Amino acid sequence: MCDERPTTDDGRYLYSVIGHRSSVFFLMQSSDSLLRVAGVILAGGKSRRMGRDKALLDFDGAPLIARVIARVRNVCPEAIIVANDVDAYARFGLPVVRDVYPGKGSLGGIFSGLHAAQHEYALAVACDLPFLNDALLRYLIALAPQADIVIPRAHAPTDARRGRVTLPLQPMHAIYSKRCLGPMRARLLADDLRIINFFDAVRVRVVAPDEIARFDPQMLSFLNVNTPEDWNFAMSLLGTRTDDR
Repeated sequence: MCDERPTTDDGRYLYSVIGHRSSVFFLMQSSDSLLRVAGVILAGGKSRRMGRDKALLDFDGAPLIARVIARVRNVCPEAIIVANDVDAYARFGLPVVRDVYPGKGSLGGIFSGLHAAQHEYALAVACDLPFLNDALLRYLIALAPQADIVIPRAHAPTDARRGRVTLPLQPMHAIYSKRCLGPMRARLLADDLRIINFFDAVRVRVVAPDEIARFDPQMLSFLNVNTPEDWNFAMSLLGTRTDDR
């Protein structure tokens, strides 16, 4: 059954949790039946805490961003890199677009990728997520017609250094429709760059931790590598897990 939280009178908000039966239906769908969504890989960060461009660091024999690209292309017919250093990413064979509004952080990157996408919806992911999960990404895509944003709310990946805490929403691992462009642009022009601050202008589908756990029990999809310590922890997981499906 579907447990939906109340919406506003004008229907702008949609927060819901899909039950087991809906998940089974999703798993029975073929890839061909899924909505066609553009993949947007966000690589415009400065990697200050890492000390060098983390997207280009070798991770298990290939640049980290190449691993992210491979996962995105498994589920998206179109893929775009958002980066201001076009030359650095041209070798990966994808269109590289610069920020429409330079210096506007992650919100500006998501806007730029969504603006450039040929499809109505875009899956936006950060370039530093080494353990993206194909099945979870397909699940998000299957939910896209329900709302303008499909966004996970997940627990932190299991790690003794961090403990087991609930993280905020995951805007760098989410789906956005082009209906978000207007509200996004308004926030960018106002220099209000917190991503979730435009959510009150669109319909949002939050994917709850129990839904995510069906595909990624350890929540490793959301493990990003910002520091050398994060990198070492991610590297320690290689060889201890099977390939995602």
